[in-house]
Amino acid sequence: MKTLPQIAILDDYQNLAFSFGNWTNVHKNASITVFNHHMASQEEVIRTLQPFQVICVMRERTPLSREILSGLPNLKLIVSTGRRNSSIDVKAAEELGIAISITGYHASGAPEITWALLLAMARNVVAESTSLREGNWQREVGVDLKGKTIGIIGLGNIGSTIARYAKAFEMDVIAWSENLSLEKANEHGARLVSKEELFKTADFVTLHLVLSSRSRNIVTLSELNLMKPTAYLINTSRGPLVNEADLINVLENNKIAGAALDVYDTEPLPVEHPFRKLDNVLATPHIGYVTKDTYKIFYEDTISRLEEWLS
Repeated sequence: MKTLPQIAILDDYQNLAFSFGNWTNVHKNASITVFNHHMASQEEVIRTLQPFQVICVMRERTPLSREILSGLPNLKLIVSTGRRNSSIDVKAAEELGIAISITGYHASGAPEITWALLLAMARNVVAESTSLREGNWQREVGVDLKGKTIGIIGLGNIGSTIARYAKAFEMDVIAWSENLSLEKANEHGARLVSKEELFKTADFVTLHLVLSSRSRNIVTLSELNLMKPTAYLINTSRGPLVNEADLINVLENNKIAGAALDVYDTEPLPVEHPFRKLDNVLATPHIGYVTKDTYKIFYEDTISRLEEWLS
């Protein structure tokens, strides 16, 4: 009897993988195991995934380091959703003869969740909704966006989309990044300022950078202490862009009005983490790309990559 290739689908938190696309041909030609829980330790990942020839990963939920890849002698193919997955050691995969295939991506999710969080934070939507459900009525006084200043760190595809959203809400748009030019800032309707001026003057600071050795901890206590006590920080990009301990310190001491976060240093976020408990934090579980249109692209493309490999 022919032994079928073994395929692992990792971190399908909502158990939805088979709800998108037609998996019939893949099921016929391979044995598929779906993992709904996140494997936190390197040892557990290696121990669990050793039998598999193919691993399908959702963005950056499970890192695939050199150590992990070296411990998976049967692995031949990694299918990763999205255009970029910095948690895969690509060089190690190449040296070990492991192919990497990527899927398409739906680009609207990240800017949309950013704006949703910004609005929800400015108007105290979660607190007001919770209060209403508890039998109360109006609780807080919201913040207007019109006339306020938004500081955008990183004016790439997502940051420039945020600039358009802000303009529609009649906000003043300022921007900074290490390589941002005056021409590009003007092109997207933003005023180029220094990093220091952005943190000093913005009512809302939002980050839209790729995580790298250069951008890690690009926001520390030095920048956070420049912010106005009425200002808000939004991070839907990558957790380590902001020094987590410094942000917790500032929030615990109410030095800024609040933070809206969709990304964290450790994901899933530990149960006892301060971000789960602080009243001035609006936190969501990295749902920027968790949309039906995005998942449709992710999983239909995953199916296509698997069918190509199996054939």
